[in-house]
Order: sequence, then structure tokens, then C-alpha cells
Amino acid sequence: MFKTTANKITMLRIVLIPVFLVLAYSDKMMAALAVYVIACLSDFADGYIARHFNQISNFGKFMDPLADKMLVLAAMCFFVENGQMAGWAVAVVLFREFAVSGMRLLAVEQGQVIAAAWSGKIKTASTMVCLILMMLMNNNVLNIVSTVIIVATTVYSGVEYFYVNRAVFKEAD
Repeated sequence: MFKTTANKITMLRIVLIPVFLVLAYSDKMMAALAVYVIACLSDFADGYIARHFNQISNFGKFMDPLADKMLVLAAMCFFVENGQMAGWAVAVVLFREFAVSGMRLLAVEQGQVIAAAWSGKIKTASTMVCLILMMLMNNNVLNIVSTVIIVATTVYSGVEYFYVNRAVFKEAD
């Protein structure tokens, strides 16, 4: 399970989430930011290592995107509680994540695998960058622009996943 370097890095990202939250809630935002950036960079590192050194595993396919979701949603919840982000934005992200996960489960039952699309990767990267900017500069305009970018990329990637993989629902009947 944790035998590969890529999977160890994924698990490190999950361990860093409560560290980030403790620092953020302790009003140590620069330290929280550093931990968050390390966690975000670990997402790119584990994917690169898994592909480059042939460490792709079922565990990694499951845990890597889950770790990403846990990281960004933890930060988004902090921002909602801190008054920097509207709760409905988190609801949109959660809805998309649950919907895409549900579609993937249907696909698995049909013997299909729905691979990550570029729009999903762009969504994750832009969300991580926007959240970093919100940590760096607590500015109302930046917070609104970041929220709009997060919601727009989330909705777009969700719509694309459903459109491209719509056959999953036809076969589910």
C-alpha cells in the first residue's frame, strides 16, 4: 500500500492537512501557507514520480485525487469560517466532487475507468493557486475573483466529465 514513493508522498499530503488547519486557526498564516504550498507541490511530485518511475497503483489512483479534494476543501472551509469565501462556493465544489465520484462508481460497475480529464487537472491547479493567493492577501476583491475562478473551473470540469462520459448513464438503465 505505502510501498512506493508516490504513495508515501500522497499520504504525507493527507497528514499535512491537519497541520495546515492547526496553523491557520492559530493565526499563523505564513506557516499555514508554507505547509499548504508544500502539500500542493506534493500533488505534482507524486504524480510525476508515479508516472516517471512506473509507480502507478490502484491505491494511488484512489488516494491521490481524494487527498487533493481533502486539502482544498479543508482550506475552503477555513475561508468560509473566516468570512473570506461564501459557503455556497464550497457547496458547488462538493456537489461536483460527489457527482463525478458517483459517475465513476457507475462506470466501474460497467467495467469502465473514467480517467482524469485536463479540465479536472486545471480545476485542481487553479483552485490551489487561488487558495494560496487568498492566504497571501486577504483582500475582498481577490477573494471574490478567486471564488469565481474556483466555481467556474469546477462547474466547467464537472459539465465536461458528464458530457464526455454520458454513455455511462445510458448503460446504467
